[in-house]
Amino acid sequence: MNWIPKYKFILASKSPRRQELLKSLGIDFEVQTKDVDESYPNHLPPDKIPVYLAEKKAKAFTNGLNNNDLLITADTIVVLNDHVLEKPVDYDHAFQMLSALSGRIHEVITGVCLSSTKKSVVFSSLTNVQFKKLTNAEIDYYINTFKPYDKAGAYGIQEWIGSIGISHIEGSFYNVMGLPLQKLYEEFQKF
Repeated sequence: MNWIPKYKFILASKSPRRQELLKSLGIDFEVQTKDVDESYPNHLPPDKIPVYLAEKKAKAFTNGLNNNDLLITADTIVVLNDHVLEKPVDYDHAFQMLSALSGRIHEVITGVCLSSTKKSVVFSSLTNVQFKKLTNAEIDYYINTFKPYDKAGAYGIQEWIGSIGISHIEGSFYNVMGLPLQKLYEEFQKF
């Protein structure tokens, strides 16, 4: 079955996880990146932030697309009690984040923007994730071994901490990794 639309796919992401996930759909694509300011208005509710940032990233490419290009941009955030947990700046910040997530449920929201020269479509996906109560030793081991400084919320679900610490998820596992594949597949077909 050839479900893949006849586009030249461009993934605008430095994330090795997003690149790996898109490959798993059997799509040939190239990676193009631009540095984009990832700030957002303070008044935005958390569930609107990832879509806002995905669109902002897409706008950086607006004038560079050809007729057959389909650009994919995305942004993922972690939200605990309506507070956005960004990427940690150092060990202490990562430890603080993981301690806050320990024993609690949080949301992971990914916003995706698909853009061509003719149209743009945005969507988001939300997954609820529950951590068991983590020990200080487990948090320390994870941070020192995996150095999760490039990950929102200071963790990767596909890494050791996900294997030993996540007791329940409701929603897309791949969304937590950074790209909601099933929803993306459906949006490709509609596009």
